[in-house]
Amino acid sequence: MIAQQNDEETPLLQRPEQPTAKTPLPWDQLWILLLLEMPEFLSSGTLAPFIPQLIRDTGVTHGDESQVGHYAGILQSSYYAAHTLTIFYWCQLSDHIGRKPVILTALSAIVISTFSFGLSKTFFALVFSRVVSGAFDASDSMVKSMLMDITDATNMPKACSYVPIPWTIASAIGSLIGGSFSRPADRFPHIFGRSELLKTYPYLLPCSISALLISTIWLVAYIRLKEVSDAENPSLDHTKCGYKSVSTNTPLWELIKRGFFGQSYSNPRQPSSNVIVDPGEVKSKPLPLRALLTSKVLSVTASYATTGLFDMGFNLILPVFYATPIELGGLSLDPPRIGALLAASGIIQGIFQLLFYARLNDCFGTRAVHITGVSSGIPIVILFPVANALAHAYGIGMAVWLCVVVQIMLRTVLNMCFPCISLFVRAAAPNRASIGATNGVAQVAVAVARIVGPASAASVFSYSLQEGHNAWSIYYFMTALAFLAVGTALLLPRDPSVWENSQ
Repeated sequence: MIAQQNDEETPLLQRPEQPTAKTPLPWDQLWILLLLEMPEFLSSGTLAPFIPQLIRDTGVTHGDESQVGHYAGILQSSYYAAHTLTIFYWCQLSDHIGRKPVILTALSAIVISTFSFGLSKTFFALVFSRVVSGAFDASDSMVKSMLMDITDATNMPKACSYVPIPWTIASAIGSLIGGSFSRPADRFPHIFGRSELLKTYPYLLPCSISALLISTIWLVAYIRLKEVSDAENPSLDHTKCGYKSVSTNTPLWELIKRGFFGQSYSNPRQPSSNVIVDPGEVKSKPLPLRALLTSKVLSVTASYATTGLFDMGFNLILPVFYATPIELGGLSLDPPRIGALLAASGIIQGIFQLLFYARLNDCFGTRAVHITGVSSGIPIVILFPVANALAHAYGIGMAVWLCVVVQIMLRTVLNMCFPCISLFVRAAAPNRASIGATNGVAQVAVAVARIVGPASAASVFSYSLQEGHNAWSIYYFMTALAFLAVGTALLLPRDPSVWENSQ
């Protein structure tokens, strides 16, 4: 799409025509945003394979295997509890000071908390490490906001199809690091057997490797990441942002005559140096919280929260289910095998979304893809007891692995919900200057869901393992969450453009 040229004969109130072709992706900044999607998943992926064993090592369960899931839920929820209290303010702050400072702060927090996690010997220290990360980690929210900043309605679905690639790579690398390098003195005695440090802190090595990789990403972001005002991206519609572009060749007397210097406004995210803000254009300013709480924003927030509630509950249950003994309802898998399964799941998700998401979105619409994704949660849950029953009857054989593979494929469909939600969040924003804050409202809701999801799922899972309780309680609970997510998805319009066109 060729940008419209403005000069002194161009009407200032003229709106650009609706794009008839898809805008090219702004790869000069998009590749950096994709790289910035990796740290959070790299860190959490590194921790996931050994968290059940680490909880046992701290002694907090006092040998009660049924309590491992409960404490794993507390650990995961502590991150989102801190995240909930701060994420809106980080997002709102980024609308005023820019995205880059917030991103660099978030990456620094992830590095520190990941490294300190490997040095933790008590459950309290583990929780504190995750709280620090949650309080400062706004990286994923900032990347989503910047992605909305540099794309438009024609190329954002294609951009979203690339987002799972860094998730995939980071989750796979993190899972392999966490599964392969935990307890290195025991697993590789010829290499690390003499290291007293690694004997004392058996999970320091994988955490250190992950922290080093995230530090490298921080350096790349510091050097190469640009604010939207510096990116000069042709896909950014300045008019939708509330700005009016005027050529710098326009005579000064003409600008005075048109009233452009009656007031002055300072916006750190002004799109480019030759853009002058019309003080009469109210839409150019970030809106307060009350103005953001429209029916559109509330609808997409509800859908995001319920989808996140199910997804986080599932993500917590999955590795715990793998690690739980067969006789107690799990599959009795060790950390290396759990890490390999989580890595394979991440790879499959990324490849599938890269190849098919944009096409499915174009063919069936964003709402249909999203509803299909949340509906897949129902068979995902059913496969848990089926896999355990097969393992109990026949051992870990082909039938069990088939259930695991089908569950991984359905998880891929479930993960298509999140790029769909990003499209709806962008469309629901009252104006482009408030995208960060609108995204912040949605992130607060999903952060609350991510507190409740892991904690409640882990508690119900532990309850279901105890003698005399219904072993299927956790599956009834997760199925109810899946139906709740489907119900809120029905509140969304058939396509995000419906909301954009009504503004």
